[in-house]
Amino acid sequence: MTPRDKVLEALGVLKRFVPSAPEVVMILGSGVGDFVNILQDPISIPYEDIPWWPRSTAPGHQGVLRIGSIDGLTIGVLQGRVHYYEGYSMEEVVFPVRVMGEWGASTLVVTNASGGIDTSYSPGQWVLIEDHINFMGANPLIGPNEDCWGVRFPDMTEAYDRGLMDMMERAASQVGIEIGRGVYAAMSGPSFETPAEVRMLQRLGATLVGMSTVPEVIAARHMGVRVLGLSCVANYAAGISKTKLTHEEVLSEVSRATGDLCKLLPAFLEVMRRGI
Repeated sequence: MTPRDKVLEALGVLKRFVPSAPEVVMILGSGVGDFVNILQDPISIPYEDIPWWPRSTAPGHQGVLRIGSIDGLTIGVLQGRVHYYEGYSMEEVVFPVRVMGEWGASTLVVTNASGGIDTSYSPGQWVLIEDHINFMGANPLIGPNEDCWGVRFPDMTEAYDRGLMDMMERAASQVGIEIGRGVYAAMSGPSFETPAEVRMLQRLGATLVGMSTVPEVIAARHMGVRVLGLSCVANYAAGISKTKLTHEEVLSEVSRATGDLCKLLPAFLEVMRRGI
């Protein structure tokens, strides 16, 4: 069975639950699942009810697809993602993005929790990802290319859409939330980075570090889907401060920042809908 056959089987099941494709898809990272509470008339589909859909095992990832609306836009929300460090293949990690792209979603919003390398960021601050560095040691496009999804060698000059970033900055200004921009370095995990690794990333121009997002972005861009990336600085990366890192701290800080996300995303969708 080819990867696209699996995608089409999953999509056939989703179409029985939901009559129309979401225009915007959002992947919620660690600790930000409460955003789904602002969806209007949501339909909830557990991941285990969708053929081939990988199950989330990381803390803070509930494993439910919710499709509803905000201000007239149909929104698909992945309440939890899967990670390479969970033992999944890259094909499995990006499977949900493939399904949404095949369905016709035109915009993907990815969120995550990250360690701050740039000390100008504050814990709890949301930062727009303007570029990334892939240190995961793998790429979701390795293997036979599915030509109907995209070209063999997709350009990644603008992995994160500049127009969408501008819209998000306007939305942030409207709701009075400070938002930064940064370069996200993706490591495979699950161990946190060492201070030496963080110093290396700092010299290479990274300002954020985490263990997700980049495979999903590559797969989305391969399919021509526009991408907006938002990272919550959960703490400072190893060696930046003397505090030892824990996932519980990450979840706690991001949970506190979810209130800002619940203001940012509807404002962004309104700006996008009006095309201003």
